[in-house]
Amino acid sequence: MLNPVHLRTLVEVVKTGSFAEAARRLGYTSSAVSQQISAFERAVGVTLFEREAHSIRPAGAALLIAERGGELLAAFDGFEHEVKAMVQGLRGRLRIGTFPTASSRVMPKALARLQADLPGAEIRLDEAEPDDVLPLVLTGELDLALVYAYDLVPRTWPEELTVVPLLDESLLVMVPAEHPAAKNNVKLEDLKDEHWIASRDGTSGAICLTRLCAAAGFAPKIAFRSNDYEVVQSLVAAGVGVALVPALGYRELAGTHAMPLRHKPLRRHVHVVHRTANTNPLLRDAVTALREVCQNTVGGYINQP
Repeated sequence: MLNPVHLRTLVEVVKTGSFAEAARRLGYTSSAVSQQISAFERAVGVTLFEREAHSIRPAGAALLIAERGGELLAAFDGFEHEVKAMVQGLRGRLRIGTFPTASSRVMPKALARLQADLPGAEIRLDEAEPDDVLPLVLTGELDLALVYAYDLVPRTWPEELTVVPLLDESLLVMVPAEHPAAKNNVKLEDLKDEHWIASRDGTSGAICLTRLCAAAGFAPKIAFRSNDYEVVQSLVAAGVGVALVPALGYRELAGTHAMPLRHKPLRRHVHVVHRTANTNPLLRDAVTALREVCQNTVGGYINQP
């Protein structure tokens, strides 16, 4: 196998036409350069230099090897630079999973910051609910993911994961603007006869709503389902029902009124998770960016954990 150190020495000898000058440029002794060239000749099985008393002359094979070897060494230097940049967290690939409301409220600013700080990094984003992204983090298909847990639907995180709290968001009741509850802080039992708009059956949001209403003594009459909170709010604005919406999913919308529950404040807790054993050097920058963006998102019904 050819030694890249010896190849670099050969290229320098051909360039300078002298063992002594090549040694000076490379920081070797002339004897060390001579030994490396002899070792390279044994490796390729051909004499590469005609040696005379006070000079050397490269053979045709040496000239060809030096030309092609220079290209290989340049590529190797570039590869070495990329590896160092990757280890230092300046390059590499980062795969992030997130859920829809965080995609619109948190990720744009976080991604913009990461692209500005790490222009050489390749960042990929996938969107899904926590139950879908958590397995991908555990198998290494994603480096990290934004996830959430409701007060009434707590989660137990796998022990292989590091869990970093990002923010807490209130759950808001949304009613049409002309609804009687819009004029007062609402009690949940006041809405027992309403039609409800909920997220998909079996999701944490839907389970939270069912448990919350059960604690108030009734089962919600769920008329419509959507995991898109813009759709949910548009349905509320149209007057076809009421809904329970996390603060990240809330937008001020004409024809609606939003308020926290009276006497029963509930929250959804947002975290970023990654495998503790994941050595991706970009993880630290990503978690830092997410925490700082979430700090700047605080206000209204969104708080620091």
